[in-house]
Amino acid sequence: MIPAAAVARVPAPFLPAGLPPSMFERAACLICGSGRFAPFIAAEDDLTGRPGRFTFVRCGECGLVYQTPRLTPEHVRPYYETDYIAHQSPARWGPLAPLFAWAMGSLDRAKIRMTRRYAELGPGSAVLDVGCGAGTYVSSLHAATGCAVAGVDFVDLSSRPHMSVVEFHHGPFAEQQVGDGRFDLVTMWHFLEHDYDPLGSLAHARRALKPGGLLLVEVPRLDSLSFRMFGSRWPGLQAPQHTAVFDRSSLLRLVERAGFERVAYLPKGAFPPYFYLFCGVAFRLLRGRGLNLRKAIYAYFAGQLLLLPVLPVLPHLNFAMQTVVCRRRA
Repeated sequence: MIPAAAVARVPAPFLPAGLPPSMFERAACLICGSGRFAPFIAAEDDLTGRPGRFTFVRCGECGLVYQTPRLTPEHVRPYYETDYIAHQSPARWGPLAPLFAWAMGSLDRAKIRMTRRYAELGPGSAVLDVGCGAGTYVSSLHAATGCAVAGVDFVDLSSRPHMSVVEFHHGPFAEQQVGDGRFDLVTMWHFLEHDYDPLGSLAHARRALKPGGLLLVEVPRLDSLSFRMFGSRWPGLQAPQHTAVFDRSSLLRLVERAGFERVAYLPKGAFPPYFYLFCGVAFRLLRGRGLNLRKAIYAYFAGQLLLLPVLPVLPHLNFAMQTVVCRRRA
């Protein structure tokens, strides 16, 4: 972090509009540490409609697209504690609660299928999920394989029912004592794009893995069809929570620099690409006014039914997501 006075000296085009400069800190490139950049795109909080216009830049050395200035950790926290979709209880959605629970369960099942494609897990295995949210994925993985499961998250949802089987650690991942050489698999489902120090987190994950252990990372893909369609309204920007957005080359560069060797790269993920299609269209129409989730959920599922015949095609179009599976180097 840097003092507010230093933030105030940022040239006017890079000052976030609508919020005081004292809430922000400047960031260097999250991969190479360079302070040389060029403006890339400005985004708003399209999900909730809160004030602020946030600047993403492209690193002049390695090409990573990242946010600077960015909200300090204490000022970004409210964006996770109230309206963040992944942290919502199904009960919030009233009559559609069973449908919402089914959708989240479908996502967890997709994660488990991808996990078991690369990792052999059983009662003697241990898995750590970084950014575990309400713990539904790891608790389902435990039920399916018998493996021991642990989770880390910035927000404490340990009172949720699924967390009863999860060894939970609350706070920034790099500060948690999860144990060295303990896990067969570490998963990061849409965590790295939120992280203020992805290299540090990957180094911590490497220490937590057993020799030969696997790391599985899924993030939005910047060089994707959905970004070309929606531009500054692309859901993958998700300002201000996303500190960086990765294309294929920057994601691979990041994990390799952190000491991992690539096992597989997939131009898709477990996360449903339809979500980015729906939100991209909605954000374009609303133009920063925010998405009323209670009303939008009806349109979301109606659109999903309408497009059901074409949804299986989206994962094959490099539409929104990317996944990399890595092994810890000796």
